[in-house]
Amino acid sequence: MTNAAFPLGGDLPLGRLGFGTGGVVGPGYWGPRGSRAEAVALLRSAVEQGVTLIDTADNYGPGLAEELIAEALHPYGERLVVATKGGVVRTGPNEWHAAGRPEDLRRMCEASLRRLRVERIGLYQLHRFDPAVPEAEQLGELAQLREEGKIRHIGLDTVSAAQLLRALESVPVASVQNPYNLLERSSAEVLALCEARGIAFLPYYPLGSGALAREGAAAVAAVAAAHGASPGQVALAWLLHHSPVLCPTPGTGSPAHLAQNLAAASLRLTGPELALLDALAH
Repeated sequence: MTNAAFPLGGDLPLGRLGFGTGGVVGPGYWGPRGSRAEAVALLRSAVEQGVTLIDTADNYGPGLAEELIAEALHPYGERLVVATKGGVVRTGPNEWHAAGRPEDLRRMCEASLRRLRVERIGLYQLHRFDPAVPEAEQLGELAQLREEGKIRHIGLDTVSAAQLLRALESVPVASVQNPYNLLERSSAEVLALCEARGIAFLPYYPLGSGALAREGAAAVAAVAAAHGASPGQVALAWLLHHSPVLCPTPGTGSPAHLAQNLAAASLRLTGPELALLDALAH
């Protein structure tokens, strides 16, 4: 089964197709998008349709996405994992600044705990390594937060294979979040390492920032037509077929698109179709 549960960190079974919360906040991940009630209803609908992984970040809003998650879903079901991130501060739409000093990471993590209304975050991902702070100090603070019971599992966002290997020498890494989709496979080396180590790979921009969902390549459109599916569904199904560690979390603000995305888990691609799609890599 392409959507069989993945054991995050070896002990948290996740349905491999999750939900990302970039679509419940405004453009540039800044401010609200639509009404609060609409966002709450969308989050609840995702879980009602079987989603067990909600992917967010403290700076989506900023702070707003985490607040909406808590309003919609707290108290959380036993099977639901809320993954959030820290290590970046925002000054405006699409403005991102790394902030990886240990005291910054601790402050961000504790603020996320308050907004999410939990004592421990299931998956806490370092949003970016701060180049001005030694990697060991950033990882050390995450390890300390884990030791204190504030984090269950540690993840890394936007890392190279070399960075991941260095990190694994000092902390257990449960997930990686790098760009990866039908047309963007620059993180293939990282994916191979995740496969070898049993690390979840949460591909961001799984639909190519919407391009694959709107039109995609001719090959994607042909496969979609053969299945009576959309190009976006084919793109998501390809990820689920491509590697057992890939756990895409597509985001949307639309209930219809949410249902369409989740339906991709039931799409079965043939060997020749997979070969055709595999050949699309740049």
